[in-house]
Amino acid sequence: MEGKMSPAVADAVDYKGFPADRSVTGGWVPAALILVIEICERLSTMGIVVNLVTYLGGTMHLPSAESANVVSDFLGTSFLLCLLGGFLADSFLGRYLTVAIFALVQALGTGMLAVSTSLPRLRPPPCNTSATNRCQRASGFQMGILYLSLYLIALGTGGLKSSVSGFGTDQFDEKDEKEKNQMAYFFNRFFFFISIGSLLAVTVLVYIQDEVGRSWAYGICCISMLLAVILFLSGTKRYRYKKSSGSPIVHILQVIVAAFSKRQLKYPATIAFLYEDSPEISRIQHTDQFHFLDKAAIMAEGDNDVHGETSTVNRWRLCSVTRIEEVKMMIRLLPVWATTIMFWTIYAQIITFSVEQATTMERSIGSFQIPAGSLTVFFVGAIMVTLAIYDRAIMPLMKKWKGKQGFTNLQRIGIGLAFSIIGMAAAAVAEAKRLSVARQAGEGAAHRGATLPISVFTLIPQFFLVGAGEAFLYTGQLDFFITRSPKGMKTMSTGLFLTTLSFGFFLSSFMVSLVRDVTGGKNGQGWLADNINYGRLDCFYGLLAALGTLNMGAFLVCARWIKQESPKQGLQTGSATLKSSSMEDTC
Repeated sequence: MEGKMSPAVADAVDYKGFPADRSVTGGWVPAALILVIEICERLSTMGIVVNLVTYLGGTMHLPSAESANVVSDFLGTSFLLCLLGGFLADSFLGRYLTVAIFALVQALGTGMLAVSTSLPRLRPPPCNTSATNRCQRASGFQMGILYLSLYLIALGTGGLKSSVSGFGTDQFDEKDEKEKNQMAYFFNRFFFFISIGSLLAVTVLVYIQDEVGRSWAYGICCISMLLAVILFLSGTKRYRYKKSSGSPIVHILQVIVAAFSKRQLKYPATIAFLYEDSPEISRIQHTDQFHFLDKAAIMAEGDNDVHGETSTVNRWRLCSVTRIEEVKMMIRLLPVWATTIMFWTIYAQIITFSVEQATTMERSIGSFQIPAGSLTVFFVGAIMVTLAIYDRAIMPLMKKWKGKQGFTNLQRIGIGLAFSIIGMAAAAVAEAKRLSVARQAGEGAAHRGATLPISVFTLIPQFFLVGAGEAFLYTGQLDFFITRSPKGMKTMSTGLFLTTLSFGFFLSSFMVSLVRDVTGGKNGQGWLADNINYGRLDCFYGLLAALGTLNMGAFLVCARWIKQESPKQGLQTGSATLKSSSMEDTC
């Protein structure tokens, strides 16, 4: 480093719009305030999700597979809306306002859910087993109110999640070695602390839902989110704000349109003739990959819009090399994006069918009955233990022996995928054992609502393995998508990362429907029967383990390609590359 660092952060401003002073803005204190709002978001979302399948089946009287799909679709929509949140943050609101506004939307949704679950008119009457074995299903109006509440929460979650991690990393300056090291630990600690919110959700909140009342638990979620917003706003003067360079979606479309409109033009003799107007310090080295996009930088007649005596470049006709390379960087994220979707399909089973499995098993410890949704405490515990071991043991050892800050982001993703496959295999074995007990117990003990003579702790391995997998994969994904994306597209890349969760949950919903239709036959009692005691959930888990193995092979091929093709960002003058920028090659 040459001399002392400037007191002002080069690419950030304070709340008044002046250059941010590093001594009074940024760092761990404002990052911690951002973490609080994410903890409360996780508290609300997990508190609803992990026990929602039991509410849909036990109170709203939906079939098993349909209940699982409602939960999967809710989660899928939540993460898909991250793209909308990212677009609004980059184009209009900025990350700070996006977090604040959508946190309030989520608080509104949880408040509405608390009211809807407290009013008897908004749920069907309890089953009267003495009169009939059939239960009255929730009406369209009752389900409509429930859906309205859930999807308000989904909207709030999407907008909040798209910006909260990016706004957290904005509080650290990559050009300052000390802050750069702090940001390296931010990814793991970010996930560790929000796991605390998950832990509270699957223990305290689930217990309150089952023993006190769901409306009380959801009311707590609403109040905690409102308090988190107040705390978040209190840090306004301490935050660093990064200036937006416009919507990355528009930038990507401009490159594609410009390249397509000039598809008939010939490439120049050297890249020195390609258009470039970015400042030298922010230019990105030209790469030969996705060469067809380079035609967007070929200068031709009609590229300028004339306004009187002045003219401006028409960005839909001519784009700079740096802008094109930013699009190429986003394209390079897609193979990893596609091959991590399967993990979240497996994850969906842990918070739906695995919880339903738990409702049929012996859950008593003395006089205390463990809520079925609280079994996910082993899932969250696995995440926290794994992150703690990685942060305190693996990272220091690898730094000492190999000089590296732990596993690379691609390695962490691969480890997470491997854990998920083993977890599904363990789930298939546990379910086969549970079904064997159900068959031996006879018709009476196997009906819906009965408790089978098998301990719920049989399910612990699948919760623990998939939880450990999430610890590696989530932090690896977050690191990969943020560090491999252009600076002006980090919010969008975070949204892109979160859509892997969305598509994973939607894929789960699709597979559940497909498997049910294919295996159900005329009586609808196939692998995914209305009563899981009469189905073959073990076969479904085995299918997911097999698909996960195929997906793992595809990921290894993609990871090898990315390591070979990963470009270095740098300065370009003509056809010469002078030096690489501060963006790390994390492979």
